[in-house]
Amino acid sequence: MQDDLVDRIYEAAFVPELWSDVLERLAALSGSPAGTVMAYDHIRPVGFRSVGPARDVIEQVCSGDVWETSQRIRYFYDNPISGFVIAEDYYPADIMGPRDPLQGLRKRGLESQAGTIIPMPSGELVVFVFEKWARDGRFGAEDIARLNRAYPHLARAGLLAARLGLEQARTAVTTLQALGLPAAVLGGSRVSVSNSLFDSMPGLFVHRAGGGLALSDVAADALFQEAIASGRDNDIVRSIPMPAQEGMLPLIVHVLPLRRAARDIFSGADILVAATTVSPSAMVPSPSILTGLFDLTPAEARLAISLAAGISLQAAAAESGVTFSTARTYLDRIYRKTGTNRQGQLVALLKSAQPFRP
Repeated sequence: MQDDLVDRIYEAAFVPELWSDVLERLAALSGSPAGTVMAYDHIRPVGFRSVGPARDVIEQVCSGDVWETSQRIRYFYDNPISGFVIAEDYYPADIMGPRDPLQGLRKRGLESQAGTIIPMPSGELVVFVFEKWARDGRFGAEDIARLNRAYPHLARAGLLAARLGLEQARTAVTTLQALGLPAAVLGGSRVSVSNSLFDSMPGLFVHRAGGGLALSDVAADALFQEAIASGRDNDIVRSIPMPAQEGMLPLIVHVLPLRRAARDIFSGADILVAATTVSPSAMVPSPSILTGLFDLTPAEARLAISLAAGISLQAAAAESGVTFSTARTYLDRIYRKTGTNRQGQLVALLKSAQPFRP
């Protein structure tokens, strides 16, 4: 994945006008003339950005009550996906039939669609979709692979895009208040500005001498300090689990880099720190949640889901079609990415990481 495109994705999280450029670049990578990002509150669209010949159709779907005839989001809740998929393979034929409001795309010569639906831990959905001309045929495996390389970055940036409703954030203070999340921006390791939700959580965030910031949990703070110090290292943990504390549910602390134009909004700050609350559940998490929160690969997510369902590591390896040794390697990576070190601790965390349910 091009570093320049990754930077642009994180810029767009704070400067929604830049989603058009991101969509054009992703469309070019996948051989698409059209691309769209939409934010949903449950099944209702609350904002979008679109480029290319699909824009007027998307605008019709998102305005008025036209979106109510679409069954796509409802189908997703019952059949969650991980990463990008080809719509024709994912949705049943009746959902993409005459009642589908996106039928208008075919009238413009757009046939095959590739997209993903990313559930945010805070309850919203972010949808990315790209279309090919009918004359260019279907999306192929290489197209999907290129889009999936951007998926973890789109998931993190989408967390903010959804909360902002894809609207322009003018100042640091209004941006943080619009998030509705405990959040602060850091310049280097020093807190530049924070919102009232952040300031009301001394049990989570600890202010150090000299304006530095730490997490109250020692293990989580080690990952947090590593993420802050890593700068542009995209492999470092940037979504950090915080165990439950007295009077507080488990949390995920997200560390998001501020790139270029986004830095201007926050007066040259480098990093935004935000926290989302997750509720304990007996449910097995979806692959998209695990990928979005912890950057697990599809193979790692499959193994983690098996473990969360109560399957032993040996049985999970067999179910995933890998050797026990490979499963151990995957598990070590999962421990590192989730900040855990025991299987019981991992399962407890995974079962707390759930999307909004209808």
